[in-house]
Amino acid sequence: MPQKPRRSISPLGSPLLGHTEESPRRRRIRVQILLTVFLLGANAIGAVIVGALISVVVPGPDVVTPREYWWVNFILIPCYLVVAFLIGVGWGTKRTVNGLRWAIEDRVPTRKEQKRTLAMPWRLTRLQIGLWIGGLVIVTTADGIIDPNSIPKVAFTIAFGGATVCAFSYLLTEFALRPAAARALEAGDLRRIRIAGVMGRSILSWLLGTGVPVAGLMVIAIASFIRDDTTADQFAVAILALGGITFLFGFALTLLGGLATTAPIDNVRSAMVEIERGNLDARVSVYDGTELGELQSGFNRMAEGLAERDKIRDLFGRHVGMEVAEAALKSNPELGGEERDIAVFFIDLIGSTELAASQPPAQVVDLLNRFFDVVVDEVDKHHGFVNKFEGDAALAIFGAPGDLDDHCGEALSAARAIMRRLENEVPDCQAAIGIASGRAVAGNIGAKQRFEYTVIGDPVNEAARLSELAKSADGRLVASARTVEHAHNQSSDEWSFGKSVTLRGRSEETQLATPA
Repeated sequence: MPQKPRRSISPLGSPLLGHTEESPRRRRIRVQILLTVFLLGANAIGAVIVGALISVVVPGPDVVTPREYWWVNFILIPCYLVVAFLIGVGWGTKRTVNGLRWAIEDRVPTRKEQKRTLAMPWRLTRLQIGLWIGGLVIVTTADGIIDPNSIPKVAFTIAFGGATVCAFSYLLTEFALRPAAARALEAGDLRRIRIAGVMGRSILSWLLGTGVPVAGLMVIAIASFIRDDTTADQFAVAILALGGITFLFGFALTLLGGLATTAPIDNVRSAMVEIERGNLDARVSVYDGTELGELQSGFNRMAEGLAERDKIRDLFGRHVGMEVAEAALKSNPELGGEERDIAVFFIDLIGSTELAASQPPAQVVDLLNRFFDVVVDEVDKHHGFVNKFEGDAALAIFGAPGDLDDHCGEALSAARAIMRRLENEVPDCQAAIGIASGRAVAGNIGAKQRFEYTVIGDPVNEAARLSELAKSADGRLVASARTVEHAHNQSSDEWSFGKSVTLRGRSEETQLATPA
């Protein structure tokens, strides 16, 4: 059943992150733009939350700046915002890009650079934490000078907004730095440089997206018991507002954390589909520093092992025949064999000694390769396999190791097809074929350390002797009459039965048959 077309998966989990093979310059520009946009957006969200909480949501005294303290709103806070912007966005992103200079220079990172790259999201988040703590101290102190009763309200709202900003900053910067993380993880053992885990990422998303807002509701509830001036309307507004924030930002943080978890899984799943379709070159970019990165890396090792196994299997099949290789892979091969009814033919070049003496070795090899190419192709088409190459001769077997309903007919058909093709495709050589059938032993012959699959018995000897006779026969093709009689796909009109002869090394006579 044909598979459904799969959804296209970006190598790094998102089209925003580009491709792993883009130029270092484009990668630097992309990372810097994403970091700037994400950090500005996260801090803008935090500022909106703080303004809404202070002015509307959190119960308590109104935070109003008297006229004599105009410098708080027009000098102190704006100046700190400018400084925080320059440090958090400007200096922070520049420092991050400088820390990724190895990736921009397109070189292999050192161990220290790998760890620094994977720890970069947390470093940027710590910088955001420090800036928000600084803002909390400055603004709370200024408002405390104006109205000491406003300190709890201001401190709570700034801490709440800072926690939200830091949560978004961590997840978004981790996303933006995936291209660099992918390059870092290519150069080392992932299990030794992992910074965080999936569980830690999930707990962070829950804590800052749900835990902190719920804790805020609890703080407001406790404050309403302590303070008598909190009205039911104020309390209801606080509950509704913080509940809405919990729904909105809790969902956003959970979504970001979920996407960070599912993106590596989608990449692995997409590559698995390619493996199932036979594309053993499928690989995934390792960009996640958690256990999911180990999954990505483990998939690549598995794919490499499958490709190597398939290469060995193909090479094994080329040496011993695909049927023998399949049988060996399905069961543990052992010395010994079994009796089977088989058909064999022995094909030998005529005048190969003279060819080798009169032509350069390279031309002789080319002739043999063209000759055997026809032989192997036709034997495969007729469900047999070439068991041996013996210089300028080959032995083909039909009916072993797998069963073949008409092994005699397939051997005869293959031999006749080979003779026709050799005449047209390799006219600079002549070959003789002898075909025989009967009971033989098929199995592994040799020693425990080294053995090969072959057939031993009278049909093999008979085919070799018939090929000698065929060199002087018309059509260069001689079969035993017994083989023709046991063939299902051959009629008596297609063969002419001749005299019976006693072949060298045999006591029984063999009746000869040649194509009519």
